Amino acid sequence: MRVVTVTNQTRETVIGSQITIANTSLSRMIGLLGKRGLNAGEGLWISPSSGVHTFGMKFAIDVIGLDKNLRVVKLWPRLVPFRLTSVSLKVSSVIELGAGQIAECQVQVGDLLEIREQAD
Repeated sequence: MRVVTVTNQTRETVIGSQITIANTSLSRMIGLLGKRGLNAGEGLWISPSSGVHTFGMKFAIDVIGLDKNLRVVKLWPRLVPFRLTSVSLKVSSVIELGAGQIAECQVQVGDLLEIREQAD
C-alpha cells in the first residue's frame, strides 16, 4: 500500500505522516473496517469520495472533505460508528483520521492541504 504525508499548507502543520491511500474500488470499500483504531499521524485518504460511512467500525473518526484542489470544504469531527456523512458535490476526496485530530491539528474549512509521496 502507498503511504503519503499530508500537510496543512495554510497553517504550516503536519496532519499525518502515515496516511494510506485508498484509490481502488476494493480499498475504498474496505476502508478502515477491521481496524481497532488509528494512532496519531495515521489515516486513510479515500479518492475519489464525496462522503463516507462508519457502519461496522469499532471507533470514532474525524473526516476531512477536500475539493479537487485539496482545499478543505467540509469537516466531520468525531464521527461515531454506524453513521453517514452528508454527500457533497464539492467533496472529491476525504481523509479519515483518529477522533480529535481535526481539533489537534487545527484544521479549518478553507485550509489548503498538500499530499506528498513518501521517499523510499
